[in-house]
Amino acid sequence: MRVLISGCGSRGDTEPLVALAVRLRELGADVRMCLPPDYVERCAEVGVPMVPVGRAVRAGARGPGEPAPGDPEVVTEVVAEWFEKVQAAAEGCTAVVATGLLPAAVAARSVAEKLGIPYRYTVLSPDHLPSVHSRAELDMYNQGAYGLFGDVVTEKRASIGLPPVKDLFDYGYTGQPWLAADQILAPLPTADTGTVQTGAWILPDERPLPADLEAFLAAGSTPVYVGFGSSSGARTAGAAKAALEVVRAQGHRVVLSRGWADLALPDGGEDCFAVGEVNLQELFGRVAAAIHHDSAGTTLLAMRAGIPHVVVRRVVDNVVEQAYHADRVAELGVGLAIDGPIPAFDALTAALTTALAPETRARATAVAETIRTDGTTVAADLLFDAVRREKPAVPA
Repeated sequence: MRVLISGCGSRGDTEPLVALAVRLRELGADVRMCLPPDYVERCAEVGVPMVPVGRAVRAGARGPGEPAPGDPEVVTEVVAEWFEKVQAAAEGCTAVVATGLLPAAVAARSVAEKLGIPYRYTVLSPDHLPSVHSRAELDMYNQGAYGLFGDVVTEKRASIGLPPVKDLFDYGYTGQPWLAADQILAPLPTADTGTVQTGAWILPDERPLPADLEAFLAAGSTPVYVGFGSSSGARTAGAAKAALEVVRAQGHRVVLSRGWADLALPDGGEDCFAVGEVNLQELFGRVAAAIHHDSAGTTLLAMRAGIPHVVVRRVVDNVVEQAYHADRVAELGVGLAIDGPIPAFDALTAALTTALAPETRARATAVAETIRTDGTTVAADLLFDAVRREKPAVPA
């Protein structure tokens, strides 16, 4: 079996795809990936072939003034390139898995349709499922997508012998997407009858922590982690500044993740340490708590480590005001949710105090024991089964 995995999004969107690719390869499949150029190094680390497509997602990796791949002024160009690159990469493939930006997903499904092979779209959070929207909302999304890039999709589909598609949101997401999220952190909505929940796609990380970070951890009390991942911009810097002030005011040491915002420490104090890309699975087992943004990936890793967290709502600089995982952390009792994007000093102080209380830590430890780690195996089995059942009727 040869699988093409395609996605256009942040590191949090991409890391689950990498995890699935590695698991499929372990089970004997041939895997290749189509991703933005940001992830060339990551795919090389795990030995999965990757075709870079389009513009960099991370602002710091783009040239001055160069728009992001999802910006309206470049969406026609994005669709055209994804059609071209995915079509070439999919040669000989027997299945396509996609996630991320809709224009890239529409291109991936169109190629799968042309080849007559299974296509599965993956959602990483229940609040992004089509089933949580009314038909009127879905119709609005379909109309907006078609108005933005419908013409180029029609043109590119015609060039490979496919008819037009008008409802692009429905087409890209499909009526039965996969939900690659943990059943405890992000349960499937009870009214959803079409989505298949596989569990989260996690790649075990065995990288050692850097020596200087190890030295910092060993030199004093257990620190608090502060990081906002792929979020960037002024509001992210403001959230980090507020978090650092609160943690230090309570007498705790800090490990600050620079992230995509390239956050910096405010001074040279010995109570703070800044890190780049490190093994969070290992680091989260060495901190007292985590203050972070509403991210599926970071939240799950903190939950697996059994540490309490404070999740700041709406830090991410995009049109979607992310709050789902913050609210779930609060509901599960493993931490606190707090309003952002830049939390108030007093509110964050109270939240961190509660998060560090013994009873919160005990609850976080108990919930950690319920987290499943077989999501990629479940997804791989489903994909193998789909390939057996949905073989092309005629050669493409």
